[in-house]
Order: sequence, then C-alpha cells, then structure tokens
Amino acid sequence: MSGILHENGKKLLKLLEAKEFPQPEFIRIRYPILLCHGFGSLANVIKPSPMNDICMLAREHGIIAFAPNITPYHSIQVRAYDWKRIIQIILKKTQASKINIIAHSMAGLDTRYLISKTDMGKYVNTLTTISTPHHGTSLAEWGLSAPAKVRNILIDVFNWMGNNIYPKMQSDVWAAIQELTRDYVENEFNQKIPDSGDVAYYSYSSACGKDTNSPINRLLVPLNSYIYEKEGINDGFVSEQSAHWGNYTGLTGLSHTDLLKINLSSDKEKEWDDFWIGVLRMLSKKGH
Repeated sequence: MSGILHENGKKLLKLLEAKEFPQPEFIRIRYPILLCHGFGSLANVIKPSPMNDICMLAREHGIIAFAPNITPYHSIQVRAYDWKRIIQIILKKTQASKINIIAHSMAGLDTRYLISKTDMGKYVNTLTTISTPHHGTSLAEWGLSAPAKVRNILIDVFNWMGNNIYPKMQSDVWAAIQELTRDYVENEFNQKIPDSGDVAYYSYSSACGKDTNSPINRLLVPLNSYIYEKEGINDGFVSEQSAHWGNYTGLTGLSHTDLLKINLSSDKEKEWDDFWIGVLRMLSKKGH
C-alpha cells in the first residue's frame, strides 16, 4: 500500500512541476501579418472581425498581427483599395517596411489585385491565400442564375446587412458575385492580374464533406453537394482545385466556415489550431 501511495505522490508532484517556458511557442516572423477576410458579414455578428480568432492565435505566439474589417460586399477593385488604406495604417502603426498578407476566400483575389494594380505591392512581402477561388466558384454562378425575384430579395438583404455592419461604404453584393464566377476569374481576372516577381505567393486549399474523409456541417451539405457536381471536392464554398495558386502548400479538412472558427465542432478544434499554427510556422521557416 505504501508503495502505491508513494508512486501516486510522485505523479502528483510531477504534475505540479513548473515548465521552464510555460507560454505558447514563440514563432518568429519578420514582418507584421495582415489577415484579410473574404465575402460576407455574418461572422461579424458573433465576433469582432471574421479573422479575429486567427489574429489572436498569432499574437499568442509573439507575432504582430491585425485582422481589420472592410466592406464585406463589393467588387474586387473596391475591396483592394480598402485593403490599401488598411495597409497604410498598419505600416504607420508598426513602422515596418513591409507586411505579410494571409487572405481567406475572396480576399485572396482582392490582394492579388492590390499587389498588381496599386502602388502598395512594393510593401507586400508574401501573400498566403486560404481557400481562395483563384479559378472562380460555381456557387457564384448559381447565385446569378436564381430567379430574379428571389435574387433581388437576397441582394437587398445582404446589402442591408453589409451597410449596417460596415457603414463606411455602401455594399454591392451584385458586383461581388459577378466577379466570383469561373468564367470571370479565369478569363478576365487571371489574364489581367499578373503576379509580382517581388512577392512570394503561397496557397492552401480545403475540402470536406462529399467524397472526402472529413465531415462537414449539415448546414453546408446542399452547397457542398452542388459544388461537388460542378467542380469536385470542396469546402462548401470553393473547390479544392480552385484554391491552388503560386506555391501550393497544403490541404486541410476544415470547411470554409470552420477556417474562421464559425460553428466549429469540438472534435475539429485541434485540427484548426494545427492548421493555422502550421501556416505561421511555414512563414517563419521560410524567413518571412
């Protein structure tokens, strides 16, 4: 009996033993990170900004990071110039010479435009896109093909939401949807927006639900099935193949909304942490 008590005592003392560095892992990244959100405003109902959770994770690991809000619904060009204004503010606040951009969904297109077509490209060190429709999404085409009466009601509702969540600029859902179709992105946008040789481009894709080993939230099942029939495996909004651009870096089983920690199931929390910390470690390892 005394031997058992002694052994249990040793285990208890081991649990009480202080770690030399109990804080989260320090990840060294050379330039500040700007986290850019994509199309949509629903995330703002439950958090300060769509990318806020990723921003707080980065800050926990010693990284200077920002996750601001811009107009949730508008054309790529308008959103790009909104990001330009944000970058100017961040450069002034941090006194940094450049920034690293991590962009989710449509923001990847916004920031590709910004780098190529504005004078802010020289201040961008890297662009890492996460589940960005670099070749468009059939979901946008579905939106355009909806009956006019239904489409107009949805546009009015989303514009109203966007205008109230971000009143600095009037939302334009219609402009955004038209520029997310496969035809527009592939045959217009990609032809006119060349990559910069001075910026490192990385991309990650995501896929879950139909024909994958990763479950998807039941609310996304109809969208997941629709895109699967048109483009193959996807994350509920963007196909896995459409997200490839530049230096393709990896695939996650998180859905489009999981990536933003929206309605994330408890069994995917570790996967979420591992994915985003992996993105930050990648930038660190490559000296960015």
